[in-house]
This record gives sequence, structure tokens and C-alpha cells, in this order.
Amino acid sequence: MQCAHTVCASRCVLEHRFISRPRAYDRLRVLIASTKERSIGIPGISALSDNEPKGIGTSVEDWLSAIGERNVHVGVIGLGYVGLPLAVAALRSGFRVTGFDVNESHVERLAAGQSSIGRVTGEEVMEFCQSGCFRPTTQWDDMRGCDAVIICVPTPLDKHREPDLSYVEGTSRLIAGTLRPGQLVVLESTTYPGTTTGVVRPILEETGLSSGRDFFLAFSPEREDPGNQQFETSTIAKIVGGDGPEATEVATALYGAIVRKVVPVSSSEVAEATKLMENIFRAVNIALVNELKIIYGRMGIDIWEVIEAAKTKPFGYMPFYPGPGLGGHCIPIDPFYLTWKAREFDVSTRFIELAGEVNTRAPYHVIESLVEALSTRKQKAVAGSRILLFGLAYKKNVEDVRESPAFTLIKLLEERGAKVDFHDPFVPEVPMTREHMELAGRRSVNFDPAVLQSYDAGLICTDHSNVDYAGIVASMDLVIDTRNATKDIIDRSNVVLA
Repeated sequence: MQCAHTVCASRCVLEHRFISRPRAYDRLRVLIASTKERSIGIPGISALSDNEPKGIGTSVEDWLSAIGERNVHVGVIGLGYVGLPLAVAALRSGFRVTGFDVNESHVERLAAGQSSIGRVTGEEVMEFCQSGCFRPTTQWDDMRGCDAVIICVPTPLDKHREPDLSYVEGTSRLIAGTLRPGQLVVLESTTYPGTTTGVVRPILEETGLSSGRDFFLAFSPEREDPGNQQFETSTIAKIVGGDGPEATEVATALYGAIVRKVVPVSSSEVAEATKLMENIFRAVNIALVNELKIIYGRMGIDIWEVIEAAKTKPFGYMPFYPGPGLGGHCIPIDPFYLTWKAREFDVSTRFIELAGEVNTRAPYHVIESLVEALSTRKQKAVAGSRILLFGLAYKKNVEDVRESPAFTLIKLLEERGAKVDFHDPFVPEVPMTREHMELAGRRSVNFDPAVLQSYDAGLICTDHSNVDYAGIVASMDLVIDTRNATKDIIDRSNVVLA
């Protein structure tokens, strides 16, 4: 799995570590550093020569005409779960696309017609590459001819849980080195309100060009949901907020040619705030249901049955589901971008912080349930026990392990002396990550009843659809189910919901 986003995962309620940072993104830092102090005062790239492409004019009318004629060369920076589907959506709409990524092997696979993103087929990528419409590249010079440049790079947290905008800043410097009048620059990476105009714009304007006069600048948050077959890039409404009304109009027109519906807002700050609101809403509600799970569990009440009953109300309620912890490149990270920014205005974010604490504790509750079940049901300590974890990916039906709570569960179990293996049909081998190098190379065990019977307990962390949960329950003496994946099995006497 390769990805254009870097994120961090909670290690405990007070301290955070980072997982799944693609090592290839270190090359982005090297690319920026290796080109410092060249040309126009922008650390990054030399100035354009006289024979560089002139592109589209600086007027809205020029852009609207070019978009209508599909005479816009679109550049996408970052070809992961966000950038690649966006690039393909633009290609399907008739635009020529150059995609830049620092991961050489990922780009080579794309050029060979291989895709690691579920909703993007290798056959389609190959067709676009062979037609000359799509060029994946690791060479920044290939981006010089792009009229629109869309930034889809990581926005992680640092070790202090504060925004790390180094990838956005570095990419902006690369763009500045090739910036020309009439270009459109769009930031899609999730961030706090004010990043587009307060971080990206000043870097671009170091060239002497001015946003709103010489080039267009906008923010349009990504809304990808990996593994969700109901929606794809072109069918999800796109929020667009520009640095000025003309930038909004141009960006809205471009995205309007790519997706079914565009929702323009009054500013880039509103667009940035919209994305954070969406993800904070999810994080807070997941925290609520994770806490209710514990409370109702102590009362002997099944939280899953409660949710099923509650969601029959047609108004004033929408279901959220508990789990072993948050995962993915958005929900565990994004709320803290607003927490950090709120300090500038002397505003506390107690609700967000509390939700983060509750969600961070979720894996610990799972371990407590497992330890108790081993003791009471099998009279066995966790130390020395063999545990088989089902599902390493952070969510069902994807191969994405970013921020997966499975890593925390493995760590906590092994610290307690357990022997832990995993089975995941989407993740045959643990990828190399900076913070979990010791796990890299571990392979998924075969799903075989004889193999399952050799373990003291099974721990369902991710509920992939193509896993035989009836077989798990039939083969294992003890199953800890964090996703209610065994709900359709009649005899669950050996199952503990956690």
C-alpha cells in the first residue's frame, strides 16, 4: 500500500507516536533541500526560461473557455488514496493529467498499469497512460506545463500533537519555482482555517506574483472514503473556497467539470473549517458511542442492539459504531488541527480533547476485556497466550494500515507477554513503517481451522467482509469481537463483545 498522506496514531492518552509515514516522503524533503538557494529567492526550483509553456491567461473568461474545451493540463501532487482517484476523475472528464509522487516504485507500478487503490483499476490506469493523457512521474520538471496544480500531500501531527505543515510548505515552494501567471493552485490537504492564505499564499507570492491578480489560489478539501463502494470522487459534492471570488469561480468551474456537484463557499477559510467540522463530528460521536459501550456493558446491555434500535428513529439520530480505536488518515488527526489553531484565539476545545482521550483509551479497554476473558473463561494469563488478531487494516475491505488500532493492540499484548499473529486477506504482509519497523515483514497466517484451533483466543479488530466469522467462532474457544462481526451467528457462547 502506498499513500499520499502521513498520519499519526495514539500510543496512550498522554503520548503519541506516528505510524505508516511513507518513507518515500523523506525524498520530498530531500528534493526540496537539494534545490535550495537557486534562482528567484524560492528555496526549491530554478526560474522558468523563456521557452517554458505560457499556459492559460489570467482572466476568468480565459479559464472558463479552456475548461469548456478541456484544454487544461491538470497536475496532481501525491498519487495516493486522495490524489490518484482525483487524477482518474479528471482523466475520465477529458483532461490531460500529470501526477507527481516521490515514491518511485509506486509511480513505476502506475506507469505499468498497476493500481493499489481499490476503486481505481490497473486497466484504466494503463489505458490512460498508453493514450498519453496520463503521466505519472517523480520528476518535478514534468509538472512545469500544468495549468492547474492540486496539492494532495500529508498533513500529520508532530510529536507534540501540533500541525506539521512541512509537506504543504515544501510542496508550495516547489510550485513557486515553476509558478507562472494564470495558473490555478488548489490545496486539498486537510488543515486548519487560514493555511491556504496564511501559509501557501505567502510562499507563492515570494515570486513577485500576486494571488488574485496573477494566479488563482483555492482550497477544496478531499472527501475520500476508502472502501466505500457507494461513493467515488466524481459523485461526492466538492466544497470550493477561493482566495477571492475569481479564484472561487475558476476552481468551481474546474471541479464542476470533474464531479457532479460543487458547493462554492465564501472563502478558503470556510472550506478549511468545513472539512474539520465533518471529521470532528465523526470523532466526537465515535467517542460518545465508545464510552456508552463501556457503560452499557457494565450494565449487561448490548450496545450494538441499542444502536440498531435507536437508528429506527427517522429524525434527530444517526448511528455511529464503537470499535477498538480510531484509524485512517483523517479522524485521529484532523480535530487537533483545530485545537492548535483555537489557542491563537484563546479558546479551549475541551470537547475535542475529551473525545480524543476516550478514543485513545479504546484499545486499552479491548485488552482489559481480553485479559479478563482469558482469566475467567480459560483460567489462563495473557503472558504466554497465543492470540490471533483478525484484521490489520484500519477499516473493513481496504489494505490501508494507517493509524490502525491493530498496531496498538499488538504492542499492548506483546508487552504483556502474549504471542500475537494476524490474519488479514487485504494485508498479506506488514508494510515498512518508521514507527513499527519491528513488525515489518510479518505475514498473515493462513485461515485454516487447524491453525485457528492452536490459538488461545481470536481478536476481531477489523471486520472485512470476506472473512469466515462462523468458521472463527466454530474453531476457537474464545473470540473477542470489537466490531460485532459475529452478530449473525446463533451460538456465540464463546464470543465476548469488547
